[in-house]
Amino acid sequence: MAKKSILNKKSITFLEKYLNNPAPTGYEWEGQKIWMDYLKPYVDEFITDTYGTAVGVINPKAKYKVVIEGHADEISWYVNYITDNGLIYVIRNGGSDHQIATSKRVNIHTKKGIVKGVFGWPAIHTRKGAKEQAPTLENICIDVGCTNKEEVLKLGVHVGCVITYPDEFFILNKDKFVCRALDNRMGGFMIAEVARLLKENKKKLPFGLYITNSVQEEIGLRGAEMITQTIQPNVAIVTDVCHDTTTPMIEKKTQGETKIGDGPVISYAPAVQNRLRELLIDTAEDKKIPFQRMASSRMTGTDTDAFAYSNGGVASALISLPLRYMHTTVEMVHRDDVENVIKLIYESLLNIKSGDTFSYFDK
Repeated sequence: MAKKSILNKKSITFLEKYLNNPAPTGYEWEGQKIWMDYLKPYVDEFITDTYGTAVGVINPKAKYKVVIEGHADEISWYVNYITDNGLIYVIRNGGSDHQIATSKRVNIHTKKGIVKGVFGWPAIHTRKGAKEQAPTLENICIDVGCTNKEEVLKLGVHVGCVITYPDEFFILNKDKFVCRALDNRMGGFMIAEVARLLKENKKKLPFGLYITNSVQEEIGLRGAEMITQTIQPNVAIVTDVCHDTTTPMIEKKTQGETKIGDGPVISYAPAVQNRLRELLIDTAEDKKIPFQRMASSRMTGTDTDAFAYSNGGVASALISLPLRYMHTTVEMVHRDDVENVIKLIYESLLNIKSGDTFSYFDK
């Protein structure tokens, strides 16, 4: 008998709308509105902050507070310099990859609306074999069809305009979700689905649950850094993406081995509180949820670090969704992994007790 899917038609419709909407770092609010609208039936109230982080709260009066978190922003570009002949040079807003930019279409966001453009590149016929240049920040530029700087400015494009790719969501071979910005709008999607399941299954939690969609992760975990001071949680379970290391040109000896379709990835790192991590593992084993393990050296590089080292120390753990082709426009995840991350967070919450300290010194 086929297993029942956690995701339903409404879930997928929301996911597609949420992914297709651009929400670059520093400009996340329209995506946050879509996310909050979906989450509204499942929470008691919302918290928002100055820079756009959004939090749905269940049991807001409870003293003991648990966060489940993803981040809302996507990598993008900024207009940095406009040449006299109307070409546009860019700088990064987050970890945008210059190597994939050439020949891509772009949307430049202006007060007048979207201005279309393309990252041009010299024809292969004009490039010289061994002396060929690779794409770099110094030689990639956007063409918006103008012949001079004045035409560009007249379109509403100026230094500081943010630039995104228009690539949209699709499903590959029935069970692979593909889009730009799966890193990490999938996190926001998955924690929203956890809230939905709690409501639909009439689960009463003995603590306050803060479903947190943070901004500005891609430029240094800044949204999480701000919102954790506001919430002051006791526990934080963070979800982000990690690399599928089974595709070509990735060295497993340094990157480890994680693969889409093989389950959520549970991290080992100094910022990960060991007893909380073991609760996740015990839950996965008890509920027969497949999972993988990953080791980080000094830091996870995710919002886990921001929560863990805040407020005198917050018990934090990381559940990652394995993903192929990170920071490209064809990021790819497996539907089964998405459902299993949702299930693992949901079941783990049911195993957390109000007042749990996760102290190493308690018997």
